Amino acid sequence: MSEPLVLTEVRGRVALLTLNRPKALNALSNEVIDQLAEAMRAFDADDAIGAMVLTGSEKAFAAGADISAMQGWNYMDVYKQDYLGGNWESLKRIRKPVIAAVSGYALGGGCELAMQCDFIIAADSARFGQPEIKLGVIPGYGGTQRLPRAVSKAKAMDLILTARMMDADEAERAGLVSRVVPQERLMDEAMEAATIIASMSLPSVIMAKECVNAAYESNLNESLMFERRNFHALFSTDDQKEGMKAFVEKRKPEFKHQ
Repeated sequence: MSEPLVLTEVRGRVALLTLNRPKALNALSNEVIDQLAEAMRAFDADDAIGAMVLTGSEKAFAAGADISAMQGWNYMDVYKQDYLGGNWESLKRIRKPVIAAVSGYALGGGCELAMQCDFIIAADSARFGQPEIKLGVIPGYGGTQRLPRAVSKAKAMDLILTARMMDADEAERAGLVSRVVPQERLMDEAMEAATIIASMSLPSVIMAKECVNAAYESNLNESLMFERRNFHALFSTDDQKEGMKAFVEKRKPEFKHQ
C-alpha cells in the first residue's frame, strides 16, 4: 500500500495531522483533502481529543493546489465535480480548535487551508501568498474572501493582484499570523498552545470558537446576543461549577468536559 498522504499522531488530548506529500511540496489534491477530512472528522468526534495541530514539512506547509492535476480540465470538469467544494470545505465544519503550524511555503490553496484553521503559528521561514493570478485564474478556496477579513482589503488586493509573497513578520504585522517563532521551536510552540487549549473545558472551547467565528459572519447585535446566550448556556455544565469552585478555592480545576 502507498504511504498515507496525511500522517496522524495523538499526543495526550492533542491530535497532530501532517500533510505528507513532500516531493510535491504538499500540493493539495482531492486525495489529500479526502484523507485530511476523514482524519479531522474522526478526531472531532473523539471525546479524548480537545484540539488539533495541522502542519506540513519544514520546506512547505502546502505550496498550493495540484496544478498538474487540473491543467487539462475545462469548465464542466470543475463545475460538475464542484471542485474546491465537498471535502475541501470540511475544515470549516470542525468544531474543535485547529492550529496551523506553518513552515516554509503556504501559497495558493496552502495559504487558504491555513486560513481555515482557527489561528496560525508561523516559523520565521514561513512565506504566504495567493499567486493564482499568474496562472490566469483567481483564488478559489477562500482567498479573496478570508484574506481581506484577516489583513485588510488593501493588503489582500496587493497580495492577490501582484502575486507577491509575504514573509512571516509581515504576516504577523498584518494580522494573518498570531505569532512567529524560530523554525526549531515551531512544533513545540504549536503543541504547547494546543495542549493548553485541550486542557480547558471542551464545551467552553467549542462555544468560544463559535462565538469568535460569529463575529466575522454576523452583524454586531446578532453576534453579541449569540455570545450572551452561549455564556448563559455554559452555566448548565458541570465544568462551569468546577471552574468557579476551583477559582474560589484557589486550586487548578479538574474539567470533565461536560
